[in-house]
Amino acid sequence: MSLPLDAATVLQALELELEHEPVDPDQVVDGDPTTGIAALAELDDWEVGVWEITPGTVTDVEVDEVFIVLRGHAILRRGDGTEVELHPGSVGRLEDGEETEWRVLETLRKIYIA
Repeated sequence: MSLPLDAATVLQALELELEHEPVDPDQVVDGDPTTGIAALAELDDWEVGVWEITPGTVTDVEVDEVFIVLRGHAILRRGDGTEVELHPGSVGRLEDGEETEWRVLETLRKIYIA
């Protein structure tokens, strides 16, 4: 399957204004992070969108997803304790039911396919 992620879509994803909401307090480990999300396209059973989170530390239970970091800096800790540092250009894969912790050092924005 080929996705229509051309230069215009990436530019839109970088400049798109997102309405932010506070993260559920049960998920917040540190800080006062907020998130924003916008769907860009639906392809069969897949959604392509933009997700952003402001600095802080949160826990999450993931869905199947591939993502590309557009801007920001974070450390993603997986349930097995491994950590990966995320910067612009980082590509990641999350699995359904996976428990994660996101330590966001600089507002992180990513394109996701879920």
